[in-house]
Amino acid sequence: MSQAAFAEKVGLTPDKLSKSLSGVRRFTSLDLALIAESGGRTVDWLLTGRAPLRPSFAARTTVGSTPRRDRVSDVADRFTAAYEVLELLGRPPRLPPMPYVRSDLRRYVDQGKRLAEDAVGVLTAVDDSPTVADLETDVLITACTQKFGVDVAVTRLPDGVDGLTWQTDAFRLILVGPTETWTRQRFTLAHELGHILARDAQELVVESHLAPGRQKDLTEVRANVFAASLLMPAPEVRDRFRQVADRHGRLTDDAFSALVVGFKVSPSALTARLSQLRLIDTKSALRYRGFTTEICHLLAGFTDAFQRQLAWAAAERFPVRLVAALYKCYAEGETTLRPLAALLGMDVDQLHDLLDPAEPDAPELAGSDVEEGDLIFQP
Repeated sequence: MSQAAFAEKVGLTPDKLSKSLSGVRRFTSLDLALIAESGGRTVDWLLTGRAPLRPSFAARTTVGSTPRRDRVSDVADRFTAAYEVLELLGRPPRLPPMPYVRSDLRRYVDQGKRLAEDAVGVLTAVDDSPTVADLETDVLITACTQKFGVDVAVTRLPDGVDGLTWQTDAFRLILVGPTETWTRQRFTLAHELGHILARDAQELVVESHLAPGRQKDLTEVRANVFAASLLMPAPEVRDRFRQVADRHGRLTDDAFSALVVGFKVSPSALTARLSQLRLIDTKSALRYRGFTTEICHLLAGFTDAFQRQLAWAAAERFPVRLVAALYKCYAEGETTLRPLAALLGMDVDQLHDLLDPAEPDAPELAGSDVEEGDLIFQP
């Protein structure tokens, strides 16, 4: 392709392209984005020759075969590519300070508990703010983004993967899969947040079917303890238990169901927490472990809340902050729509039509006797 033809393809005049190549004129961000798009490369590659950031997997992670590892990497790449674009444009996401694992605590269980206490303090620091248990999952996600700079997406993941977590000096990312088991999704979100706050996710962490209490890796134990303590803080569990228990300190089925609805967790998770805090005996634990989340909402009269959570957990959700930042760059002429389309998994032309729909052709009037202002009814 001649230089003139290439200039036309990327929307530059031959004179501007010639001056830019000779160093007389600077390439704008939009110029670079258009050139990269035309050449099938990234802006980062144009400027540095560096290949796109690819995740390495945490040593404790088992993701099976090479094709499955590639599918996991491809999912992560969709989001990390967006961070690379924003970094190159000088608009990296804000990363506020986070709580740290207390160095004076040697047991991972104690670290998880204390880290959760610190996180609860940050998430509920605003006056009149609800407890974490009172936050719907979508509100909890928004709070994690605002308070900790963690971008969360609900997106399709490879089979058998509940969540992905990855953090670098430039971003903090959590991906969870859409599911009909919304309590599992909520626990996975809290578990992954535990990895982020503990700085466990410098390499990509892949979670396959979380099973609290069965992990051997101590960082997984800490993340599970963190999740349970974040969603069901001990003081709050004890307080609510006293409110619904009978005068003998026992729970009825309705009272247990009310606690499940209130904490937005599964009956098995709540049973484990009540047992851990020695609020119920072994016989009661065996009984309540057989309940389902749906039955608990039915007994408590909150089937509408169950259906709402179910619908939300099954829908995809993209990180609002990333989408807004990429669109702003496009609207201000700093990049094309391609980075945003790649993040959303959409065709560029389709996204362009959604954002800038073509004006419909004005219908021709059948006769000339229609005066301006007359109503015209069309099927």
